[in-house]
Amino acid sequence: MLKGPGKIALVILAAAAASLAVLVPVLAPPARADAEPTSAYAWFDPIIDVQHLVATRYVTDPDMQQLQEAAIRGMLEALGDRYTEYVSPEELAEFNKALQGRYVGIGASVRIDEGWLTIVSPLEDSPAYRAGIMAGDRIIAVDGVSTLGLEIQESIDMLTGEPGQTVVVTVERESDRFDVPIVRRQIVTRTVAGFERMNGDGWNFIIDPESGIGYIRVSQFTGATLDEFESALRGLLDAGLEGLVLDLRFNPGGVLPAATQMADMFLEKGLIVSTRGRSHEEDSVHAVAEGTLPDFPMVVMINRQSASASEIVAGALRDNDRAIVVGSRSFGKGSVQSVVPLPSGRGQLKLTEQHYYGPSGRNINRMDDSAEWGVDPSPGFYVQMSDAEYTEMLRIRREREVIRSNGAERRRRAEASAILDVDDVLKELKDRELTVAVNALRTRLQSGAWAPAEEQRKDAAIELAELRRMQVGRDRLLRELSRVDQRIEALAAAVPEDAIERDRLIPDSATLTGGDIEIRNAEGEVVTTLKITGENLERWLVDAPVEKKEE
Repeated sequence: MLKGPGKIALVILAAAAASLAVLVPVLAPPARADAEPTSAYAWFDPIIDVQHLVATRYVTDPDMQQLQEAAIRGMLEALGDRYTEYVSPEELAEFNKALQGRYVGIGASVRIDEGWLTIVSPLEDSPAYRAGIMAGDRIIAVDGVSTLGLEIQESIDMLTGEPGQTVVVTVERESDRFDVPIVRRQIVTRTVAGFERMNGDGWNFIIDPESGIGYIRVSQFTGATLDEFESALRGLLDAGLEGLVLDLRFNPGGVLPAATQMADMFLEKGLIVSTRGRSHEEDSVHAVAEGTLPDFPMVVMINRQSASASEIVAGALRDNDRAIVVGSRSFGKGSVQSVVPLPSGRGQLKLTEQHYYGPSGRNINRMDDSAEWGVDPSPGFYVQMSDAEYTEMLRIRREREVIRSNGAERRRRAEASAILDVDDVLKELKDRELTVAVNALRTRLQSGAWAPAEEQRKDAAIELAELRRMQVGRDRLLRELSRVDQRIEALAAAVPEDAIERDRLIPDSATLTGGDIEIRNAEGEVVTTLKITGENLERWLVDAPVEKKEE
């Protein structure tokens, strides 16, 4: 390891729970409306009442497990926190696979193409790769069961299983069709990549050999990420690394210690991240000098899909002046979740307990009323690629990531890459953000200073871009609302007028714009008067806690 163990302890709190057996009569007497809870258990009383009545008296036999999970998810939904979630026992395997980056299978990325399961690429050193599975192979059957018309997850479930088991896939390659037995084993998802494949299944991490500029992309943070990252760095250092591009775009985060230890590799001292929460004392992670890498120039790339652990790394390196940040403002997922096994054994709870704060003191987490969140690019290095540009860039990236078993194709690509200089490579990649990052490093290595890509006002670049995205989202909602209005009008034409009028709060003939609304309390006193600025008032009153007052 280039660094010692991480300095942060993730404390998982599990609340002890007692089981409570309750017998409720079928016709229980009504509770007093003014009854106050006398203990913590009283909070459960109406839930238990509802559960018992549904279980014993509902018109059909209910699925009690489904009701239980719905009750749990509904309770968590009321928190308004998308990151706090219940993981049922049935979902646990997929949850752990995503968290740890490990699963048992054949090791291949797949997609559905024309209804058939198709190999996008075998993974490095995987059973599929060693069995000769190639990119573009169509898997028409798994253990004799056709894959035609199956959903992608159904096909994946057929390929995964227990380690040591043999699965037989029927491959269709051009005009040939043949069976390939593959022995399943544990697959560790690779999270570290270069900018293109080398001959075979390795990665090219040197994007500018003449300037000695390396490129490492980290797709997420798992338990294996740090070892992969260190291996790539050692290769770059041995090759004479002069500057590094660390690409954290589209990185959704992951395991916190992997992020803090990665940041610590590049920092001799300074705060990496702090965490604060209602039930926790503030905890801080600081860098230590032992094992710190040489102080070469460094660029970190982020975009609005960079979240959580990737924001911690980018923020720590930016705020400690160890690297510049190129791209756009990050996503703003600065919440710390603990995974708590339920004492009942019926699943786990992923619970938000704290928020992340960067070295500058900025709360990374994005709220609905936040004007600032996440990590900003360094001044002059804000680069906003459009969705169309990202789509094309990612298409080219996926093509260059494919592991090709065909020797002639490998040699052709290697020869083509060898004659391209860095500018040709960047042009081929169609990645404006990467071009800015590499050019910034080249200028820094030549002149000793960072030269901003362009002069930018922070508010005119970052906040304006987010404002425009929100405006586009609002416009889409309004267009959908207009389509709903059209459907309502079409249906209303078939309903008698008197039936519609009984449900209307305001007559269609009323002219509202410029009028007033008086809000009175129960005693008839005017609380406030509101000016009406548009004709669509009834639309906003439909879901309000009001009803038409009878004359």
